Amino acid sequence: MFCIYIGIVLKFPLLQITEAEIIEGCKAAKRDLQKALYQRFSGKMFAVCLRYSKSREEAEDILQDAFIKVYSNINQYIATGSFEGWIRRIMVNTALEALRKKKIDYSEVEIQDLEDSIENVHDVMSKIGMNDLLTFIQQLPAGYRAVFNLYAIEGYQHKEIAGMLNISEGTSRSQLARARQLLQEKIKHSQQVAKPIELKYSIPAHE
Repeated sequence: MFCIYIGIVLKFPLLQITEAEIIEGCKAAKRDLQKALYQRFSGKMFAVCLRYSKSREEAEDILQDAFIKVYSNINQYIATGSFEGWIRRIMVNTALEALRKKKIDYSEVEIQDLEDSIENVHDVMSKIGMNDLLTFIQQLPAGYRAVFNLYAIEGYQHKEIAGMLNISEGTSRSQLARARQLLQEKIKHSQQVAKPIELKYSIPAHE
């Protein structure tokens, strides 16, 4: 059984280990190199898991399950593409598996009246800092959150998302439209709250 390496200091500097050495070491089940892999990629991958989760605890569970799959399937990795990208896909797939276990209702919503009032996905994202955006994404209903992440962050098309979530392309589009609308409302509200209070009186000049 694999364990997740938290707070373990390697005997040799992490920066001196090449990615190829980490991969070959993990294929040979060398614990030091398994630790190195975790320490190199866990930060970025935890951020991925957070976007698909409603809490840090849920993200931590997904991260642990996903790293177990990384170690178990490392021999299937072929060094023709990005290793980080390969790990990321495992994280995303593990997050989607967790969602499927919850039997999320991906009900299709009417989007005709929404389209004219909703900004482009990237316009919405550009108006807010990443930490605030992450918080707002986590507050979305699970179905909206999954589709928004897959489309706006991962770059999948609606046909691909439909296959990944076992929904129709129309449902994927409507879930994205509703997610965009909710995010836009949250962003506008946060900006209004952050505005300085205007003084309704004048300050008398000193004599």
